[in-house]
Amino acid sequence: MKVSDIMSRDVQIARPQDSIQSVAKRMREIDAGSMPICDGERVHGMVTDRDIAIRAVAEGRSFEGPVSDIMSAEVECVFDDDDAREAAGRMASAQIRRLPVLNRETNRLVGILALGDIAGRVKDSTAGHILEEISEQTRPI
Repeated sequence: MKVSDIMSRDVQIARPQDSIQSVAKRMREIDAGSMPICDGERVHGMVTDRDIAIRAVAEGRSFEGPVSDIMSAEVECVFDDDDAREAAGRMASAQIRRLPVLNRETNRLVGILALGDIAGRVKDSTAGHILEEISEQTRPI
């Protein structure tokens, strides 16, 4: 099974210059814990609700500042034609719950692969193993 078979294609993105507050509001509206930061369709980073809490709120940053100030610039991605179980293994080893999915030919964002996508479609213990790996160790920001 390929990543493209189970990924979510309806991806909401933020721009690097969008304010932290506007991104947080959009994340609330779509009930998302993370959002890719893109310039066009190219991924430049990822912001999570944890980034907002730890890097913005706890540090007393202005919520009108650009989300690029708090995003994680090093983003683990997978390609749409990658094997879903291999992508799941990457999620476990990197201790992350969501991966941006890129088209191999264009390197452009085409979807998001979430732990829930794997749990709903891969019929074995893969999702449980990933969650166990993610929960086992804490990952520094």
